[in-house]
Amino acid sequence: MDWSTGLLGFAAGLLISVTTAPVGVSGAVFLLPIQVSVLGVPSPAVTPTNLLYNVVAGPGALVRHWRAGHLGGPLSRRLIAGTVPGVVIGAVIRVFAVPGPHVFRLLVAALLLPLGLWLWLRTLCPTPPSVLDQPSPHTTTSLALAVGVAGGIYGIGGGSLLGPILVGRGIPVATVAPAALASTFVTSVVGAATYALLSLAATGDVAPDWLLGLSCGTGGLLGGYLGARLQPYLPETALRLLLGTLATGIGALYTVQILR
Repeated sequence: MDWSTGLLGFAAGLLISVTTAPVGVSGAVFLLPIQVSVLGVPSPAVTPTNLLYNVVAGPGALVRHWRAGHLGGPLSRRLIAGTVPGVVIGAVIRVFAVPGPHVFRLLVAALLLPLGLWLWLRTLCPTPPSVLDQPSPHTTTSLALAVGVAGGIYGIGGGSLLGPILVGRGIPVATVAPAALASTFVTSVVGAATYALLSLAATGDVAPDWLLGLSCGTGGLLGGYLGARLQPYLPETALRLLLGTLATGIGALYTVQILR
């Protein structure tokens, strides 16, 4: 990796995370196409490289939430209980079954595009609080398990999937964001370690691109702290609309890539 690639990775991590951290999204789902199309990271090494980005970038936002007293709580524990085993399963699938990126793009587009639009509609035309049906603990953990598998396969933290669903079901962004970021960080540590172990037994580009992952993650570390610091100054409606916009934008991005 030359210095220009490292600088580009740092800038990408910084800009993405400062935008996504306020709503509990690490930004890895945005970084994934940049790594593949711009930075030229081979497959499947792009997946652990993305997880390495989450590991390095995660503490920036988490430290800010910890200082504000927002870390911990039952939601964080439920998400981690689901995503950690899921990411191990996903890593094994990625290395030995090697699902193609086209399926991933199709699934993300099909899920996030309508989900983002639904979140926008629900924010602008809110449902009365008595009608909101927040997911049960079992449903939340099961959802986190499925997201963890996707994270292990494709190197995304899961906040981009969990956030819109949980917020759309009536949980405040201020509760979802730190829980989703904590889950992303723990899951990414486990996922990166799993890929490092699998690289000893598998052939091909399985290990992460360490220097690029550290460069992107360092930018994400700074951007995540700044984004988390901005969150208390943004009203709940603005945060919900931002999360809906991010979900719609990710879905639209992958829809365009599918149609090419």
